[in-house]
Amino acid sequence: MSETREARLKRMRMRSWRRGIKEMDLILGPYADARLPELDAPTLDLYDQLLEENDQDLYPWVSGAQPCPPHYLGLLTEIGQFARERHITKS
Repeated sequence: MSETREARLKRMRMRSWRRGIKEMDLILGPYADARLPELDAPTLDLYDQLLEENDQDLYPWVSGAQPCPPHYLGLLTEIGQFARERHITKS
């Protein structure tokens, strides 16, 4: 039996908030809450694949400290931009 879209989004949000390191919780959790419902199926598949990656690899990729695999580049660019915009202090 396949997972419903609702169940998939719930699972992915939970996995986004419960990572191995707190920094990734704070990057992926808010992104998942805000953006997952609007993502199309192929992008959700890619994000699901991303969730299987090690946090010790993910954090340098999303922070730009190390190059990420090409297939994640667009998604990680979007996630990084989302995280930076959340932390900009409004004047």
